[in-house]
Order: sequence, then structure tokens, then C-alpha cells
Amino acid sequence: MLGWLSITGSNRFFRDTRHFRPCGTDKVIERDRMRKILAFILWALLCCCCCWKTQAEIFTSISQMTDLIYTEKELVQSLREYIQAEESKLAAVKSWANKLDALTKVSTSDPEGYLAHPVNAYKLMKRLNTEWTELETLVLQNPSDGFISNMSVHRQYFPDAEDETGAAKALMRLQDTYQLDSEAFSKGKLPGIHSNAILTVDDCFDMGKTAYNDADYYHAVLWMQQSLKQLDSGEESVVSKEDILDYLSYSVYQMGDLPRAIELTRRLVAIDPSHQRAGGNLRYFERLLLKQLNELNQDYQPASEEPIKLGTYIRPKDHLPEREAYEALCRGEGLQMNDVRRSRLFCRYQDGKRNPRLLLKPMKEEDEWDSPHIVRYLDVLSHKEIEKIKELAKPRLARATVRDPKTGVLTTANYRVSKSAWLDKEDDSVIDIVNQRIEAITGLTVDTAELLQVANYGVGGQYEPHYDFSRRPFDSNYNGDGNRLATFLNYKDEPDAFKRLGTGNRVATFLNYMSDVEAGGATVFPDFGAAIWPRKGTAVFWYNLFKSGEGDYRTRHAACPVLVGSKWVSNKWFHERGQEFRRPCGLTEVD
Repeated sequence: MLGWLSITGSNRFFRDTRHFRPCGTDKVIERDRMRKILAFILWALLCCCCCWKTQAEIFTSISQMTDLIYTEKELVQSLREYIQAEESKLAAVKSWANKLDALTKVSTSDPEGYLAHPVNAYKLMKRLNTEWTELETLVLQNPSDGFISNMSVHRQYFPDAEDETGAAKALMRLQDTYQLDSEAFSKGKLPGIHSNAILTVDDCFDMGKTAYNDADYYHAVLWMQQSLKQLDSGEESVVSKEDILDYLSYSVYQMGDLPRAIELTRRLVAIDPSHQRAGGNLRYFERLLLKQLNELNQDYQPASEEPIKLGTYIRPKDHLPEREAYEALCRGEGLQMNDVRRSRLFCRYQDGKRNPRLLLKPMKEEDEWDSPHIVRYLDVLSHKEIEKIKELAKPRLARATVRDPKTGVLTTANYRVSKSAWLDKEDDSVIDIVNQRIEAITGLTVDTAELLQVANYGVGGQYEPHYDFSRRPFDSNYNGDGNRLATFLNYKDEPDAFKRLGTGNRVATFLNYMSDVEAGGATVFPDFGAAIWPRKGTAVFWYNLFKSGEGDYRTRHAACPVLVGSKWVSNKWFHERGQEFRRPCGLTEVD
């Protein structure tokens, strides 16, 4: 910025002066003019070709975020070229200044004697008439034009405020799910990994401000406290301690901790006695605390000297009744696997009831759970097939949607953070091959199945507990208990989400894992306490409906937030129509 200001000053100085033209500058001017023209043409072409591309919700897909890495690299290169051009320009100006400085020292010592020499008189006329004018032109050249043009081209693909907010909330979601304190994130200390990806005082402040603006005072306290802690340790920042204390004290008040809110506000007043809100807030907090103590007939207790950390305050409840069980499973806690259940799990070779496709190379099948029966198949997709599927999906990735339980309309939701694409067998032969392989493995027809859905999860990508099948209107005879009943009631008004397809309900789910995930990203079943971890090339399969067509409410499942890594999956959802002879009805509703 200082460099730009000095150049602006030089422009003002030289604009009203007439001086001289260095040789070879015509070529420089022409080359600069051509560069500007070409940059404008490139910008116009890219705008025309790429105007269809949307920039929002980049944070929901790691795959699309990787493109930004290369964009930033290109911008850095453009920035370096700009710096080099500025340095070259400044070096040329310095060279002329040094030469003319030495010249004027001689000429001003004896002006008449200097001009007595006809060559000196000629060169003075030449300098003032041509060379200083050319120097003015050189100074007025703006090497930033190329960089600004490059920025304009790429800006349409930049993340927007929604992306930044979404990424911040994703960090908070990971913080909650995996019980990580703010300092762990700030220092880059995530489970199983230690990196140089750190958060500064200002980063932590911005995280807290994002939560504060969303009235999420629980997370605002955690991140403002971390920002204050790093500032108190001597770390430099743009944000002031007064601003941090202002947000932190009010957020602590909102969490119901009046003694600590008073202590923090007093710190703020001590730093800035003229602070507009602090004095009023302090008096209000003190009156409110005194009133509470009188009502409870209690003595004043000073604020705890323990620093605020994860667990200091209780996280508010939200819309998800099984939140605690779900997040515990994501951490690998609360698993209901035991020796008795494990003894009922087996592995086998599966040939699809002697399906010709599997006779020579049967599929390896492992039991993941006994009831409901969930199996995992090994080596379902090869690395080459996975890469091809990802290549096909990447240009089509769009924010994954869910069906509104009341309207049946597809919409985005905060509880599903990923991008997905749908692939047909007509798109590439590999999709047809995969479809036929899945049909051979499961014994279910793919003729009435949905297209292959490919999903890539973004920062903290997840899909909270949900059913894959469509629920029927509320049945008063349904005998449920605990969370399952509460969840069922939540969806009692859902219409038949698949009625327009004319193929019945989703009878089964075939889920391909197309990447390994360093941490997080498990598929969990809160109802019976199971967790299945992604393994590249494998797939899991389960039935969503009993043979009677009734929904198996035990299959409510979730995709845990991805803590470290990029999670790729693909789904094949089978529907009832066409399975009548492949999976006949049972004798009871729950067969």
C-alpha cells in the first residue's frame, strides 16, 4: 500500500512538469497497450463462456474447493509479476533520478558557465522538451492493470460471504461432534494430525463474531475467549482487546453467567472508561445480579477464575432428539457391538446365487451388523473406476438437497452439507458396468432404481440422521418408544416423496465408499448403536423396508462430519417395483 501511495505522489509531482524521453520507451508503451487489449479480450471471453457457473456454496464440496487452490496459486504468480513490473519501473525512475541529480549539482553550481558550453545548452533543451516528458509517461504507466484484470476474471469464482459463514459453522460443528476445544483448532492439533494450519487472534475473533451474529452465544463465548487468550499471550492482531471483551462479556451474559459477565465488563471499562455500552452494561449486570441474589437469599460469589473452555457451559438443545447419541457414535463411543453380537457376524464369498458375472470372481462379503442385517462388500470399485466416476461427477456437482417433510419439495438444508451429481448409464460405459455389478451382487433389478448419485462432502461435511425411505402418514397404532417415536412424529406429515416416480418406495440402499477418510466421516445408526467407517473401494448394503413393504425404522442413519480428509461416496437406491419375484413378501409385517 505504501508503494502505491508513493507512486501516486510521484504522479502528482510529474504530471505538471515537462521533461525528457528515454530511448526504447515507444516499444514499452506499445507492448503495455497490447497487453491491456489482450487481457480485456481474455476477460470478455471467459465471462461469456463461464457465466453459467455459480459461486455460492463452495464450502459444501472439497472437490470444488480444490480448484480454488490453483486459482490462488495463479493469482500469487500474477501478483509477483505485478511486483516485478513495479520494481522494474521504480528502478528505471531511480536510475534517471540519480543521473539527473549528479547533473543538476554541476549545472546549478555555475549556471552561466555550464550553459556557456553549446552542448550543455542543447542537452538542456532536449531534456526539458522530450526526455522529461517521456519520464512522466513512464511514471504514469500502471503495472497493476494486468493483475487487476486477472483478479476480475477470477473473482466470479471466489467464495462469498455464505461460503465463509458456512465454513466457520462447519468448524463449530466439528468442534461439537468431536469435542474439540477452540485451542485445538487454533493450534492445528486435530486427532491423528498436527499441521501448521493455525488460527490467529483475528481468525478466532471472526469465528466468534460469526456465531454471535447468528445468536449462537455458546460458540461465540468459546471463540472470543480463545481470541482473548491468544491476544493476552502477546500475539499481534488487528482487532483490539476492547472489541473482544465487548463481544465476550455480552455473550457470557447471554449464557447466564452474570458474575463472569461483570468481571469481563469491568476489564473493558478499565481499558476504555468512555466505552459507549460498557458502562451501561456493567450497571445493568450488577443490578440484575443483586436482584437474583436477593430473590434466592444468597451471598455474592465472585466469578470463577477457571478459564472458559469446552464444557464450561451447556450446549443448547436443538432440533435433533438423538443428537448426543449420534455424535457419540461419530467419535466411536457408545457402540453396541459386543461379543455375543460379534459371534453372529461372518464373512463369505458371495456369487449372487450363481450369477454368471460373479461365478469366476465371487464378491467378498462381510457382516457389519446382524439385525437389521448390514453387509459390506470388498473390492466393489477399482481405483480406475472411482477416478472415472469422480471425473464425470465433478462438473455436475450441485448442493445436495432433501425433501421438505411437509411440502415434498427438494430444498437445501444445514443438516446436509455436501454436493452431489446424478450419473446415468448413458453418460459412460463405466456407469453401466457398475450398475450391472450392483445388480448381480444384490439380486435386485436396477431397472427401477434411481440413477447413481455421487456425493462429495465439504468442510465438516455431514448428513444428520435421516431415513432413506418415505414414511407413511402417522399411524396411531405405531408402538414406538424414546427417540424413535419422537423422530417418527417429526415426519408424520411427509407425503409420498417418490410417488411421481411410479416405482414405489426405496426398498434398499447400496452405498459405495470411493475414498478413505483420515478422521471422521463414519456412517452411523443411532437406533442400535452401529458405526461403519469408510474404506475406499468397499460398499455397504441394507434393506430400508421389510418384505411387507413396511419401513424399518431402525435404519435411520447419518453421515458423520468429515474431520480430516475428503469423502466421496456414491449411492444406488433400489425401489419396490420390479423386485416382486426377486424379494417376495414375507408372512408377517416385520419379516
